[in-house]
Amino acid sequence: MIEQSPFEPDFVQNPYPTYDEMREAGPLFYWKDYGFLCSAEHATVNALLRDRRFASELPGDLAPEVPPHLRQFYAFESRSILAIEPPSHTRIRALLTRAFTARRINAMAPQVRALSQELAAQFPDQPFDLLPAFAEVIPVTIICRLLGVPEEMAPQLLKWSHDMVAIYQARRDRALEERTEAATIAFMEYISGFVAKRRKAPRDDLISELISAKDQGEKLTEEELITTCILLLNAGHEATVHGISNGTKTLLQTGARFGADEKQNLKIIEETIRFDPPLHMFTRYALMDVNVAGHDFKRGEQVGLLLAAANRDPAVFANPGAFLPARNNARQLAFGAGLHFCIGAPLARMEMLNSMPALFAACPGLTLAEKPIYSNSYHFHGLERLMVTR
Repeated sequence: MIEQSPFEPDFVQNPYPTYDEMREAGPLFYWKDYGFLCSAEHATVNALLRDRRFASELPGDLAPEVPPHLRQFYAFESRSILAIEPPSHTRIRALLTRAFTARRINAMAPQVRALSQELAAQFPDQPFDLLPAFAEVIPVTIICRLLGVPEEMAPQLLKWSHDMVAIYQARRDRALEERTEAATIAFMEYISGFVAKRRKAPRDDLISELISAKDQGEKLTEEELITTCILLLNAGHEATVHGISNGTKTLLQTGARFGADEKQNLKIIEETIRFDPPLHMFTRYALMDVNVAGHDFKRGEQVGLLLAAANRDPAVFANPGAFLPARNNARQLAFGAGLHFCIGAPLARMEMLNSMPALFAACPGLTLAEKPIYSNSYHFHGLERLMVTR
C-alpha cells in the first residue's frame, strides 16, 4: 500500500520519484488516497490498456445514480468515444477516422507554422507567460479551423472546455461540478445551433463532413454528432496545450534544440511526450471477474494506469529519467493504447512538430524567466504558467 496525496505540493511539481517507489511495489499496488489498485509498470499498464475485459466505464448495472446537478454532463459523457465501448465505440470511431484523415491534418501544417511565427512576432520584450501567448492559442485555433467553428469563439470555447475537463481532476467539489454542468449545457446549445447553420450551408470542414455522414444514414445520431464535435474541440486542444508547454520547458531546461532534419525533430517531440506527458492516469473497470498480474479483479473493480510512470520504466527505457533526443520511443504510452488509443495523436504530433521548432527559430534566445510551476490538477500534468524571456 502506498499513501501519497495527489495534491501534495512536492508531488504536484515532480511526481516521478514517487512513481519509482510505486513501480518497486510490484505490478499492482494499492494507492490508499484513491482507494483502488494502480500500476506504474509499463508491461502491466500496456496490457490492461489493451485488455478488452476492462472498460473505461463501469458496467451499466453497477453504475451509480447520476446526481441531478450533473445530469447533462453524464449524458454527454455516455455518448463520448472516450467512455463508450463497442459496438457504439466502433461505429463512431470509424466515422471519425474517415473524416479525421492524415491528408486533412497534414494540410494544416503550414498554417501551424505561420500562426506560430505570427504569435512569436508579438511577444513582448519583458518576461511573459508562454501559455496564453503561444501554447494555448495554437491548438484551439487549429481545431476551430479544422471543425469550421469561428476563431473568434476560441476564448469562449477555451473557458467551456476548461470547465468541462476540470471534473476529471482528483480535486473537485460541488462548485466545480456545477461549473462543469453549466459549461456542458452552454457548449451543447452553441454546437447544436452551429450544426443547424452548417446543415443549411455546408463547407469543407470536419463538422460538415460529420453532418453529411449522419444525414446519409451512417447511424450517427444528432446527440452523438453534437457530443463528438464538443469532444474534438475539448480533446483537440487540452492535452496539446500541455504537450507544447511541458515540452518547451523541458527543452529550455536541457538545452536540447531542433535542427533542419524533420525526422530528428519528431524524435525530439516524442521524447518530450514520453519524458513529461500531459495526462498521467487512465482508469479502467473490470467487466468480469478476472485474474491479472496476480490479482483477482471482481467485476466492476477499478484500476488506475499510470501512463507517465510507465513511460519511465527502466525495463523498457534505458536511463528513463534522462532526456535523450535520439531515443526510440515506439513503446511510450502517453497517448494510451488499444481500443481507446487517442484518435487525436496525429493532430497533436503535427501541431507540436510545426509549432515548437518555429518558436525556437523565431526566438533563439528564449530562456526561462522563473521556475516553472505545475498546476494542482492531477491526473492532468500541465503548467500553471511558463514565464520566459525572448
